[in-house]
Amino acid sequence: MGLATSDPDGMLATPVATLPRATSLALIVQEAHERGAGCVYVGLPRHLSGREGASAAAVRAYAGELAQAVAPVQVRLVDERLSTVTAHQALRAAGRSTRNHRQVVDQAAAVVILQDALDAERASGRRPGEEVEFDPTRHRAERGRAQEAHEHTGVTPT
Repeated sequence: MGLATSDPDGMLATPVATLPRATSLALIVQEAHERGAGCVYVGLPRHLSGREGASAAAVRAYAGELAQAVAPVQVRLVDERLSTVTAHQALRAAGRSTRNHRQVVDQAAAVVILQDALDAERASGRRPGEEVEFDPTRHRAERGRAQEAHEHTGVTPT
C-alpha cells in the first residue's frame, strides 16, 4: 500500500512510503496527525466498466476503519482506475528498470491518486470523491474502550 503526501498548499503530491498492510492503519493515522492533514484520500479500485468488485468492498471496509481512527480528519474514496498503469509508465519514463518498479510502484500510484485529487479540488473548488461516513457515537464509545484498555495495558490510545 502506497502513501503519498502533499505540500501545505496542496499543489504537489510526493511519495512517503510503501506500507505493510498489517500496520498501515496506524501509520496513516500517525502521518495524518503529524502533517496536519485536512483530508485522507483512499484509492477505490473499480473495474474499467465502473463496477465494484470484492477488492472495492475490502477497501470500503478499510476506509471505514480509517475514518474512525483518523477523525476528525475527513476520509474520501477516489477512483483509482489506471493509477498503477500510470505509475508504471512514469517510472519507465524516469528510467527505472522493470525489476525496480515493484519496490516503488505502490508509492508512485499513491502519488498519482493524490495528485489527481489535488488537481480536481483546485479545478472544482470541492474535494473529489465520496466521503466515508462513520458513526461518531460509535467512535466515542470505541475511544472510551481504548481508554479503559490504556488503564489496564499502558498503551496510549491515538
